[in-house]
Amino acid sequence: MNRVMLLYPPGKLLQRSEDRAQCNVSESAANSVHACNDLGYCAAVLLEKGYEVFLRDYQTEGAPFDDVLSDINSFKPDMIALSTTNTSVRDDIDFINKINKSYKCVSVMKGAVFYDIDLKLLEQLDLSNVSCLIGCEMEFVIGTLADFYLKNEGKLDAVNGIIYKQDGKFNKGPFVCGLNDLNKLPFPARQLMNNSLYVRPDTGEPMATIQTGLGCPSNCIYCLTPVISGKKVRKRDVESVYGEIEECFNKYGIRNFFFKADTFTIDSDYANAVCDRIINSPIHGKIEFTVNSRVKPLELSLLKKLKQAGCFTIAVGFESGSDETLKRIKKGATVEDNLKAAKMIKEAKIPLFGFFMLGFPWEDREMIKQTKRLIHKINPDFIEVHVAMPYYGTGLYEECEKLGVLCDSGFGHDYYSPNTVGTVALSSKQVEKLKRKILLGFYLRPNYIAKKMLGAIKQPNIMRNYIRYGFNLLKKNL
Repeated sequence: MNRVMLLYPPGKLLQRSEDRAQCNVSESAANSVHACNDLGYCAAVLLEKGYEVFLRDYQTEGAPFDDVLSDINSFKPDMIALSTTNTSVRDDIDFINKINKSYKCVSVMKGAVFYDIDLKLLEQLDLSNVSCLIGCEMEFVIGTLADFYLKNEGKLDAVNGIIYKQDGKFNKGPFVCGLNDLNKLPFPARQLMNNSLYVRPDTGEPMATIQTGLGCPSNCIYCLTPVISGKKVRKRDVESVYGEIEECFNKYGIRNFFFKADTFTIDSDYANAVCDRIINSPIHGKIEFTVNSRVKPLELSLLKKLKQAGCFTIAVGFESGSDETLKRIKKGATVEDNLKAAKMIKEAKIPLFGFFMLGFPWEDREMIKQTKRLIHKINPDFIEVHVAMPYYGTGLYEECEKLGVLCDSGFGHDYYSPNTVGTVALSSKQVEKLKRKILLGFYLRPNYIAKKMLGAIKQPNIMRNYIRYGFNLLKKNL
């Protein structure tokens, strides 16, 4: 009893490694799947404890269900653990139930959808073949779960962040966020991961995810981060971060990175220290990376340091062009702050990926038009526009419930198909139509297309990817 199978099930491309965004990549025109670091961390922990581990990302491979059955029959796992999302939770449960028709073993599911969830909501799901639900950082509990289920060691009642089955009923353990020390984790077991699956969107080159921190002190009502990861920012030691980058570069030939943090720039001293470590290393000029940032705090000096260290793009959640909406979602920024941040990023000459949201329950057509105007004022290099999704456990969920626009608990929904009927002023179809018009109006501008094509004319792989993303955009929005 020592074999553990870690997987992403076949199906839509989803950002299963994320607790915050859980992006539906299949519906996006400009996003790509991030590496399965959650599985990689779990594999590394289990390997250190002496377990045999099999890891495969079936969804990103585009592999069929028959491949899963073949691997199960070959590996014969004692426990299967998978990552799920709000979008896929019902499909993933069906996947486990389908497996159990021919193969019985312990089944564990991890997903932000289960964080401190009301047990009554679980009655909507057929969890008859699931032993345990993990609602927080999977890598910190997977070893304890394996010891309990496979070696009959320890107890589960005090394990943080899980819901476990006992005598046929689910019981909650404690749910306390922000407890885990990231520096105690081994590097993800990339020797078991198919690293070629995870690519930089523009060049198509392999891109590794490096976890630099977790947690966010902000109060945005739509975001799960403070709920799940905590409001205290937990940072990995700079040397640990650099050591993992160096291992990826030297051992796996990876030169592109996503520095995963809920907001990398929130602690400028730390971000500067990471940049300085890269700049003063043998791999400076040989690697590039992308980061997430908030509008505030943000400093021009840090942005210039990021550019010097190799930052090839920065993603910022501007969210709205309506000051009223920014205030009500507790963004901690104004439209003027959005414009100021965008100006600094452009001054630092870092390509900008802007994220925007519309369809908050109080919004009307004019507020959404304000967001459209902001997008064109900022004029980012790339944008993604989401319809506000009220995840269970967020302030937005409560606000939607109060205003009467919530249609169900959220299982099976995401930014591309939220669990609302629209806003108090607009139907969901009207909101979706406005979103499509904003996306197409931005990307189909002749001067935008010409600029991107001219910039990529000497780089055929980038040109090819731009064209592919363009076709995806048209396919999903026309």
